Amino acid sequence: MPRGILDTVGLAATLVFAIPVGLLGVNLLVDGRYLLGGGFLGVAALMVLLQEYVTAPTDLPAKAAEKAAGTVVKTEDDEE
Repeated sequence: MPRGILDTVGLAATLVFAIPVGLLGVNLLVDGRYLLGGGFLGVAALMVLLQEYVTAPTDLPAKAAEKAAGTVVKTEDDEE
């Protein structure tokens, strides 16, 4: 599914916070603290996954409009 500009900006904002957490986890893994490092890597992955797959209440109007526009407007792919 193509990503809109707002989705791309939202993902970039999430990555700004998730990448340092992930790097801290890698650093701790290299130092031998496996439990703590794995925990930080898990938190970083969870940050990105939650942003990507969990629908927030502010996303509902956009999803409803997207679904309504998809039923009204036919694209060239739909006509074939």
